[in-house]
Amino acid sequence: MSAARRFRDMAARRVLVKDGAYGTAIQSLGLGEADFAGDVATNGPQQGNNDLLNLTAPEAVEQICRGFAEAGAHVLATNSFNANAISQADYGAGHLVGDVNRSAAAITRRIADEFSSADAPRFVAGAVGPTNKTLSLSPDVSDPAYREIDFDELVAVYAEQVEALAQGGVDFILIETIFDTLNAKAAIVAVREVEEKLGGSLPMMLSMTLTDLSGRNLSGHTVEAFWAMVAHAEPLTIGLNCSFGAHALRPHLKALSGRASGLVMAYANAGLPNDLGEYEEGPEQTAAQVAEWLDEGLVNVVGGCCGTTAEHIAAIAEVAGKARPREPRPADPALWLAGQSPLRVAS
Repeated sequence: MSAARRFRDMAARRVLVKDGAYGTAIQSLGLGEADFAGDVATNGPQQGNNDLLNLTAPEAVEQICRGFAEAGAHVLATNSFNANAISQADYGAGHLVGDVNRSAAAITRRIADEFSSADAPRFVAGAVGPTNKTLSLSPDVSDPAYREIDFDELVAVYAEQVEALAQGGVDFILIETIFDTLNAKAAIVAVREVEEKLGGSLPMMLSMTLTDLSGRNLSGHTVEAFWAMVAHAEPLTIGLNCSFGAHALRPHLKALSGRASGLVMAYANAGLPNDLGEYEEGPEQTAAQVAEWLDEGLVNVVGGCCGTTAEHIAAIAEVAGKARPREPRPADPALWLAGQSPLRVAS
């Protein structure tokens, strides 16, 4: 049975739990430049290059991943949010993208397999962030037509990362924190290209982030418009992450949940950061807000983003264990253009 089928079967029985924030956990370790850089050949300081830790301090990444698994997470994402050629170029580490992603996937795969059981398998999602470039907007206010990168270039950047994650053994590709829908479409094309190259299936999880309380991302799309633009990718899950905290995210999650077919996944920040950039919302408070989502039947998978720790995930897992899963909506023919098919069921 495929990982996607096992995932859907498990989601039909219970609300699943995704892990929390690697960045928050890494910051708590107090690592210095020597810890980040290790003995890997790079060109520049590596302090803050969390993805490189997959090579230079794999035991730290494994410790964080294990903590999330022990807290009750069923979906374990790789520590690879910025493990792409664009982001790694800022650290002079672009040549290490393949190694970083393969190592990230292998670490997470080991923990997932260790904690899996027949009744509660653990799944590995290869985390793919948005990069720090945007296809929809110009970074130059005096030249609205200017773009720092074009569509084909971004597809190639994503494809390099996705292929390495697949080689490392991930079950799914998690395209997350989508602030630009066109960037996400480039990532979708990259996944399809890698599928064709490797001759296998790479189910996708798509997760949008909102930039303001009106419920739009940076490229100006509402959650309804976002769904209409990516539904053709037949995602295993669709949802929201990061943004403003679970309470403020609820109305937008409700709008998406009411429109999207298939499974919905959401994982918010632990509220908003204070003036020092610290998240003060505790595990019980976060879990209580997530419980509101569950009471309304809005989600199939819940977890945490910025500011959430293993303790937050444990609290979320406790409320999720008492909830009934959202009933997935069937595909709506009205959302499909001529020639498109509804969601297929993975074999």
